[in-house]
Amino acid sequence: MKFFQNLVWVAIFSLSGTVAAQTPVYLDETKPMEDRIEDALSRMTLEEKVALCHAQSKFSSPGVPRLGLPENWMTDGPHGIRAEVIWDEWDQAGWTNDSCMAFPALTCLAATWNPEMALLYGKSIGEEARYRNKNVLLGPGVNIYRTPLNGRNFEYMGEDPYLASEMVVPYIEGVQSNGVAACVKHYALNNQEYDRHAVNVEVSDRALYEIYLPAFKAAVQKGKAWAIMGAYNRYKNQYCCHNQYLLNDILRKEWGFDGVVISDWGGVFNTKEAAYNGLDMEFGTWTDGLTNGKGDAYSNYYLAQPFLDLLKNGTIPESVVDGKVRNILRLMFRTTMNRNRPYGSFKTPAHASAARKIAEEGIVLLQNKNNVLPIRLCETKRILVVGENAIKMMTVGGGSSSLKAQYEISPLDGLKARVGDAAEVMYARGYVGNIDGSYNGVVSKVNLAESRSADELLDEAVNKAKSADYVVFVGGLNKNSHQDCEGGDRTSYGLPYGQDRVIEALSQANPRTIVVLISGNSVAMPWIDQVPAIVEGWYCGSEAGNALASILVGDVNPSGKLPFSMYVKLEDYHAHSFNDSIVYPGLNHQQIYKDDIFVGYRWSDLHKKIRPMFSFGHGLSYTTFEYGKAEIDKKVVRQGESLRVRIPVTNTGNRSGAEIVQLYVSDLKSSLPRPKKELKGFKKVDLQPGESQIVEFEIDESKFSYFDDKKHAWVAEPGKFEILIGSSSSDIRSKVAFELE
Repeated sequence: MKFFQNLVWVAIFSLSGTVAAQTPVYLDETKPMEDRIEDALSRMTLEEKVALCHAQSKFSSPGVPRLGLPENWMTDGPHGIRAEVIWDEWDQAGWTNDSCMAFPALTCLAATWNPEMALLYGKSIGEEARYRNKNVLLGPGVNIYRTPLNGRNFEYMGEDPYLASEMVVPYIEGVQSNGVAACVKHYALNNQEYDRHAVNVEVSDRALYEIYLPAFKAAVQKGKAWAIMGAYNRYKNQYCCHNQYLLNDILRKEWGFDGVVISDWGGVFNTKEAAYNGLDMEFGTWTDGLTNGKGDAYSNYYLAQPFLDLLKNGTIPESVVDGKVRNILRLMFRTTMNRNRPYGSFKTPAHASAARKIAEEGIVLLQNKNNVLPIRLCETKRILVVGENAIKMMTVGGGSSSLKAQYEISPLDGLKARVGDAAEVMYARGYVGNIDGSYNGVVSKVNLAESRSADELLDEAVNKAKSADYVVFVGGLNKNSHQDCEGGDRTSYGLPYGQDRVIEALSQANPRTIVVLISGNSVAMPWIDQVPAIVEGWYCGSEAGNALASILVGDVNPSGKLPFSMYVKLEDYHAHSFNDSIVYPGLNHQQIYKDDIFVGYRWSDLHKKIRPMFSFGHGLSYTTFEYGKAEIDKKVVRQGESLRVRIPVTNTGNRSGAEIVQLYVSDLKSSLPRPKKELKGFKKVDLQPGESQIVEFEIDESKFSYFDDKKHAWVAEPGKFEILIGSSSSDIRSKVAFELE
């Protein structure tokens, strides 16, 4: 109410108290935005300008009440709108109307390989943020999957920069269509949680530009993101939240970013660097971003009183703060000062439907020997569900993305609801993991207390398995510390809590044992040959159980594909192949990316002795697809021209399904080392049984280029290339050659 009163006051009276002749320019939405920004800036005092640059509470920064300029309110995403916290504390505020719709984790979104799902996701979560009157959503995350131990991989979009780039753009567009800024994070090189507040990353410019920056660049130049969040770590010995090279040289100068740069919570350490090196808004200083904090310390932030003092004594010119305020005002005019902003909506049936649809498209069928899936209910009397993850809430925990969800359907409840009276659904715990279901003030609705021993739990599960028609083991990781959780990396590649032992025993007791992994990371699978079916079930939010059940019983034909490679052992990942702590996790806060541009499938393509368990882009269906011969419209491509690729794809099975057709480019001879192939296109096509469709791609010179760090430029080197069309990075169905002149 106060904000609207200020607007009326400013509209009627001039700053001197006399009747205004006309509406001030900054309030006139018919005027160009940059004119409005300059007008508002000219009316502000130095103290008001500085106040805009730092937090006033855990999740807000001040406006200028005198001018009717509103506060900025942030909310954690990227999977749902965080519950309200007390103004100056991390504890829950105790609201009864702030439980949100939980959407699938971004690994699941990436696994849809469907930009339409990314747009739906962004639009839906943007509506929830807008309804809660937030004008900045702290997400999405697009850091690259370099190691499967990274505790925060579940918040990101996989190992490939092209896939992440194509999926982040529509997410941003969907969020910002609601007048809410998407704040893309964590810029940049935040590829682990271990030592994240201190580690200095050394990486070649080539790897930086080819692997770790493309998704951020796409977010800025194609998605037109209104906000970017700096990372905790250091690069070139400067913290990323005030990093000259990343923020000024690349983000502003090279990419033309005109939005606002926001610090990660507690990511600022120096006033002069924060002033000069591209940061606009400082949040969370003296906190670890989640639990610890220094109460009511906002005036002491680096961009608060210390900044003001340096401005007043002339050490820092006022033009520096003016630049920051312009960016902050631009954020305001795009969001809270836009009177045509939609009103948004919150935890609606439409949002539940969106969450379920995204989950169903993202769940990946990894293995299905003898077509044990889908479960044939007409032939089934008993289904045994085993595993703690079948009942454990996964919306609670994991770090800043932890949610106070309106509801969460567990895998057990989802399967029970779908099966109904068609068969008996039994349950056995199987193993005990972390029984603490609370996190950051949100308490799980499920009691995980267990007094029985591991042997007793195993005996119960095995005995029940012997009389079941199907056994569905639901395990994997969880959102507890040192698993899929912010603040620390996993300590091993294997499944925790003795799950391997349980799976092996179940597979011996029942040949129809199906393993469902709930996780955001790859895990070791020593039992892979003992079980017929494996499903990657991700963290799927409120509708997790319903979505999983629809896949298991065949209501939905699985179509998800992996956004990262899954290897047999940890050492198969390039970052872990050196047996050198300087590569991972770092030594004395220093880290060298010796794996360079060869991350994920780019590495195993070169290394003949390493084969993934499940390749990047892999995912099975309940139907089959046949690829024809790829054709191109020209054999010789001149620089500046585009190339058209066409390939027929046919559904050769007996049910409808969707296939993700992937296009890779291979440079057969180059002056610099290059990957054997790189993803440069993909399309998801829905086909009825027997239906064929011509899938078309258009690729231009940028798809043939590499980054030459000596020239600091992208180079499309003349020579011979191949287009490879496949169902995954290791399942190439057709090739066609061309020459670039």
